[in-house]
Amino acid sequence: MLAFEDDLRGSAGPAGSDAARVGRGASVMTVSSSTLTDPTIEKQTESEEELDVPWQVVVHNDPVNLMTYVTMVFQRVFGYPREKAERHMLEVHHQGRSVLWSGVRERAELYVQQLHGYLLLATMEKMS
Repeated sequence: MLAFEDDLRGSAGPAGSDAARVGRGASVMTVSSSTLTDPTIEKQTESEEELDVPWQVVVHNDPVNLMTYVTMVFQRVFGYPREKAERHMLEVHHQGRSVLWSGVRERAELYVQQLHGYLLLATMEKMS
C-alpha cells in the first residue's frame, strides 16, 4: 500500500467512504430530501396592469445619418411603405423625435435593438 493511501484511510475513515474518495481535508455534504422546500414568491414585482401598459418606440434625431438612410431603415425594420417612412423621418428631422410603433414591451425591445443595429438613436417609453 502506498503512503498516500495509508494516510487517506487513516484520517478519512474507511476506504469505501465518500471522504476517502474525495481526498484529505475535503468534506462531503449530504442533503436529505426532507430539508428541501418549495420556493416561495416573497414579493410580486409586476402586476398584470403594469405588464399590459403599451410601450412606444421612439427614434431621436442625430446629425450623422442621411435622411435617405433613415427612411430605408424604417422601411426594413417596420415594413413601412416609403411615404410613411419618409413622414416619420421628416418628423425626426424637424421635431427631434418620432414615435414609430407602440405595443407590448418585448416587441418594443426588439425594434429598439434592431434600430441600434442600424446605428440609429432609439429608445422605449411607457405610454401614460
